[in-house]
Amino acid sequence: MIVPLALCFGGSTLAQAGGKDPLSPGPIRPGNLDYRTELALGYLKVYSAIDEFNDGDAWYFPHSSYAIYTIDGKLFKKVKNQRFPADEIPEVVALPVGTYAVVARSERDGYGRVLVVIKDGQQTILDLDLWEKETRRLAQTDR
Repeated sequence: MIVPLALCFGGSTLAQAGGKDPLSPGPIRPGNLDYRTELALGYLKVYSAIDEFNDGDAWYFPHSSYAIYTIDGKLFKKVKNQRFPADEIPEVVALPVGTYAVVARSERDGYGRVLVVIKDGQQTILDLDLWEKETRRLAQTDR
């Protein structure tokens, strides 16, 4: 009975960080913990060159690791691109929205650098060998 009465009399309240109420104490954080504000995220999946792995019973072909750099050239993250040695599905990485440089190995041309754009709530898929085929075909038809 107390809960329904509290809901009837209390109504709903919306609290926002940085509100205009001068009596608001602002965000409260326990101790010295550094809480980041929520960033807009997108996702990246990279189909890099495959490596061979034999666990003794079978062969597996997981995708090779790669690195993600910020647009100004600083290393942002190294991605193993597999959850376990026999995992053949590339890892999906959550990233803040923005533009990044991915350095990864392709089957044909070895290591290369490709710019990717990460958009809010969307998954960007980078398939290095498919990209090479399409680019080469377009380059040949443009001549």
